[in-house]
Amino acid sequence: MSNPPEALSIVLVTGLSGAGKNSVLRALEDLGFETVDNPPLDTLETLTTQARRNLAIGVDARSRGFSANSVLHAIASLRQHKGLELFLIYTTASDAMLLRRYSESRRRHPLAQTGAIADGIALERELTAPLAQAADWLVDTSALPLPKLRGMVELRYGVTSPGLVISLVSFSYANGLPPEADLVFDARFLRNPHYEPNLSSLSGLDAPVGSFIEQGADFTEYFNKVLNLLEFLLPRFVQEGKKYATICVGCTGGQHRSVYMVEKLNTHLAQRGWRVGVTHREAAKFLGAKPGIAREGMSHLQ
Repeated sequence: MSNPPEALSIVLVTGLSGAGKNSVLRALEDLGFETVDNPPLDTLETLTTQARRNLAIGVDARSRGFSANSVLHAIASLRQHKGLELFLIYTTASDAMLLRRYSESRRRHPLAQTGAIADGIALERELTAPLAQAADWLVDTSALPLPKLRGMVELRYGVTSPGLVISLVSFSYANGLPPEADLVFDARFLRNPHYEPNLSSLSGLDAPVGSFIEQGADFTEYFNKVLNLLEFLLPRFVQEGKKYATICVGCTGGQHRSVYMVEKLNTHLAQRGWRVGVTHREAAKFLGAKPGIAREGMSHLQ
C-alpha cells in the first residue's frame, strides 16, 4: 500500500506595508515555495487548489476586493480542502519604525497617496486588525534584522520533518510583551548585572554575566522550575497538534538576565532533541558593537 501524499503547505502572508511581508515572501521563495504577490482575492481558491508544490501568497490592502472578512472567509473555505495545510502570517511593526522606513526609502504608503504616511499606517492597521488576531504567526519586525527574519522563516517552513518548532525570545518589559508569545517568564527578580560597573556594558551572552546571575540565591531553583514546566508542557503541545511554541523571557532591559535565561534554555532543550530557534529582541541595542552579530537595520524591509 502506498503512503498518502504529503499535504501541500499554503502560506498566506499579510500585514502592514513596510513591515516585512515581501521579505517573508522572498525567504519562502528561496525555500522552494512558488510565490504569488497580491492576486485578486477571488482567485485564491483556484491558485491553491491547482498548486502542485508549496505555495506562498502575498495579500494586503492593495489586493482587488480586499477586506479582512473576505480573507478570513477564503481561509476558512480553503482549510476544508484535503491535502492542503494552510498558514496565515501577519507582519507588523511599530508606527515609529514604519514611519522611519518610509522616510528612508522615500516610498509612498499605498493607502496614503495624497495624505500623511501616518494616516495610511493607521488606516491599514485598522483594516487588517482581524487578520492580526487570526494569524498563525504574528511577527513584529520593529527590532528584527533581516537575516534573523529569514532564519525564523527557514526554521518554521524550511524543515520537512514533523515536530514542534520552539522559538525562544528574550525581551525588555520596557518595550512591551512580544505579541506572538505563548508562554512568558519574568526574570526581573534575578540578580541584576546592570548595577555592576564591569558587567553593565556586557550582555547575557558573556560568561561573566552568566556567572554573576547564577550566583544569585533564586536562579537555580527558578531555572529548574521553568525547565521542568516546559518538559511537562511541550510533549502535550505536540499531542494536541501544535506546530510552533514561542517562549519568552523578559527582564528590565532585555540585555542580561533574559538573554542568559534564553541561552541556557536553548542549550537544555536542544540537548533533549527539540528544534529550537533563538531571538534576542533588543539585540540591536546592546549587541550592535559585537563581532559576528547581525546588525543590519530593518529600514529596507517591505
